[in-house]
Amino acid sequence: MSLWEYANPKKFLTTSERVLPVLWIAAAASIVVGLIWGFFFTPDDYRQGSTVKIIFIHVPAALMAINAWFMMLVASLIWIIRRHHVSALAAKAAAPVGVVMTLIALITGALWGQPMWGTWWAWDPRLTSFLVLFLFYLGYIALWEAIDDPDTAADLTSILCLVGSVFAVLSRYAVLFWNQGLHQGASLSLDKEENVADVFSNPLYVCMIGFALLFLALVLYRTGTEIRARRIKALIARERLES
Repeated sequence: MSLWEYANPKKFLTTSERVLPVLWIAAAASIVVGLIWGFFFTPDDYRQGSTVKIIFIHVPAALMAINAWFMMLVASLIWIIRRHHVSALAAKAAAPVGVVMTLIALITGALWGQPMWGTWWAWDPRLTSFLVLFLFYLGYIALWEAIDDPDTAADLTSILCLVGSVFAVLSRYAVLFWNQGLHQGASLSLDKEENVADVFSNPLYVCMIGFALLFLALVLYRTGTEIRARRIKALIARERLES
């Protein structure tokens, strides 16, 4: 079986309808278990107190905000190279999910940063690049809505996605590129000295899995909706021509 078979809208819809119920249940279970475990069964941090528990929402949301854009990048490249309409629609479907994840990360970051840094916002390299990424998400969505021809919209938004990928990379690695700034390094690291304690990392992993499954479920669902909407538009256009 080839992966390209799912470029067929009918095949994609049939498969997604089978897997979506499992994804919804797995995502909900993972998020509920992870958040309850993290918020109610982990101790307060010796420096940050209970504020540290925002990590169970902030980190998974920030991770998916960045990875959503990378998923859009891959889908856009497939569109540019192979001209598979499902890939373009998948990128379009992922953008609103990504912008919500980015907004959640920005808000929870402010809630976390205020008691730690004494300010709601600082022009820190990672925070600034993340804000720019949020604006790219909004621009990407607006560009899709502004162009009537779907193929032209897919072409232009794919180019925008390529440009915005620079800021997705900066959002992920800004702390490594610039040593200055208030934002801490990665919460999860292969270096045991930098990695958060197991008591926090274990429920965090569960939350990350839950957010990833939720993202996948939302993208599959929204892609199916985009496919059906395009079919409806095609049928309406055909009826107008015949009449």
